[in-house]
Amino acid sequence: MSKTYDVIVIGSGTAATTVAKRVSAAGRSVAVTDFRPYGGTCALRGCDPKKMLIGGTSASDHARRMQGKGVEGDVRIDWRELLEFKRGFTDPVPEKKEKSFSESGIATFHGRARFVGPNAVEVDGETLEAKHIVLATGSEAMKLGIPGEEHLIDNERFLEMESLPRRIVLVGGGYIAAEFSHIAARAGAEVTILQHGDRMLTGFDPDLVGWLMEKYEEIGVTLHTGTEVERVEKTEDAFRVTATGEGGSRTFDADLVVHAAGRKPDFAPLALEAAGVELRDGKLALNEYLQSTSNPAVYAAGDTAQMGPPLTPVSNHDGKVVAANLLEGNHSTPNYKGVPSVAFTLPPIARVGLDEAEAREQGLKFRMQCDRTPGWFSTRQQAESVSGYKVLAEDGSERILGAHLLGPHADEVINVFTLAVRHGLTADQLKDTMFAYPTGASDISSML
Repeated sequence: MSKTYDVIVIGSGTAATTVAKRVSAAGRSVAVTDFRPYGGTCALRGCDPKKMLIGGTSASDHARRMQGKGVEGDVRIDWRELLEFKRGFTDPVPEKKEKSFSESGIATFHGRARFVGPNAVEVDGETLEAKHIVLATGSEAMKLGIPGEEHLIDNERFLEMESLPRRIVLVGGGYIAAEFSHIAARAGAEVTILQHGDRMLTGFDPDLVGWLMEKYEEIGVTLHTGTEVERVEKTEDAFRVTATGEGGSRTFDADLVVHAAGRKPDFAPLALEAAGVELRDGKLALNEYLQSTSNPAVYAAGDTAQMGPPLTPVSNHDGKVVAANLLEGNHSTPNYKGVPSVAFTLPPIARVGLDEAEAREQGLKFRMQCDRTPGWFSTRQQAESVSGYKVLAEDGSERILGAHLLGPHADEVINVFTLAVRHGLTADQLKDTMFAYPTGASDISSML
């Protein structure tokens, strides 16, 4: 005997929660299923627990920078206590999330969902049917396809390590490698990054990334770009990574090797073929409404949809779009203009809108303000040595086209520029805004 609902949502993270809560609030019957503890990647295995660890390492780093400036004593990281601090946030999430669903009248199931028909899934031997099914299963660490790949741990296991190994090798050069290297190095580990590309953080402005690299050197992180990992071997009491770079083949010994080379959805367990849901170039074939082009009963949101950047605000936005289309018919489409992005290094680096190359590709004429700002009060007050900005404004209209920030307050100030980019505000309008002083945002007029 199957159970029938108006909507089934597969997943329990940001996108899934947004869809389920909105559709249920409109009076539709909704079921949510997840094979993992409820809460999703961001709350349990990604952004939030990572930020909890950064809370400790940033405090330690700030104390170090303030040595000889009125702060004395050595602040050290106790990894076990820091992990318990993190767990104080993450451990209650699944129960709270499931309780929240139940209080909203949403049915909850546990187990892997796989399609058994165009409008039906099977969960732990039970069949669930619905008019619409929403895929919001998030992403997994992508396969590297190298011998010894099983010896690597992914970002999820890194965030659950009971102790911090002495020597860590990170394979990859994106957000995960950038942020985890700063966490581990400031907690006392020897960190090496092996990146196959010619630089770290390719989604961020190259000039600002270059300035940020000075911090990597300062905290002792060793970076090897243009380096391809060939294999990982288990030694008697550690691991050996063999990689090829400009100087030929070499080995790196480590107590831990971390997969930090990107994530993507894992569609195999869903048995999409049973529902006639097609893939195109490894991605779900979706229309502008985030609906499957081959099965109109199926929608997708967040990292599973792969339509916008793999960020939590995008998942929330996608969830709103899908919910609106489920409730009122297809009419809502995602708007990814002005999506801010932050790598929570110390200091953080952030961007929103266009960079120079993108603006030129679009044929836009613009003026650019760019400078390093170690002498600014907002940087000196934090005893920081690395900061800077780059802002693009369109010639004539003075519309803010893009902003790129590096420094102690970049992760917050970027939100002001996000408002400007998304809503077409001009440099003059930002200059005319009175920001609280002294704050990071009060620097904005000097960037324009």
